[in-house]
Amino acid sequence: MAPLLFAGLIQWGRLMKARLIATGERAPGWVAQGFADYQKRLSHWLPLELVEDEPGLRGKGRDAKRAIEDEGKRVQAAIPKGAHVVALDVPGRQLSSEQLAARMEFWRGQGRDLVFLIGGPEGHAPDVSAQADEKWSIGPLTLPHMMVRLVVVEQLYRACAMLANHPYHRA
Repeated sequence: MAPLLFAGLIQWGRLMKARLIATGERAPGWVAQGFADYQKRLSHWLPLELVEDEPGLRGKGRDAKRAIEDEGKRVQAAIPKGAHVVALDVPGRQLSSEQLAARMEFWRGQGRDLVFLIGGPEGHAPDVSAQADEKWSIGPLTLPHMMVRLVVVEQLYRACAMLANHPYHRA
């Protein structure tokens, strides 16, 4: 993979942008701080916006299917038109850091912004899953959704650093 000759992921004369739409509770301080740190580091290569979606109501007397549908509608409303949608999903494609950097270069070549989706407690609503252009698995482990946010932003930073030939990634 050839390093990019410029600092950002430029697509057709503009910096490619990304959005992470995460369904779940507010992140605890240590997750929010870690996320903000990598978000800032990433900003000159790939500006990343975090959109937090409240989970649907669950519990006694509540319809879990309805909660998932409600989450799905809010997530779909937050997806910008024309964006390349990547759903985080356990049965999705597992990528090494190097493979993610190659995907990042491919996505840049498409000329579209990116959206990454983290589902609620039961995963993605069927309509959201069907809308995804691809599915990415960060591994078979079950992780708290807050941790997934942190892993995703760190891996996006690592992939961009690799493309920019920055020394952050030393494999």
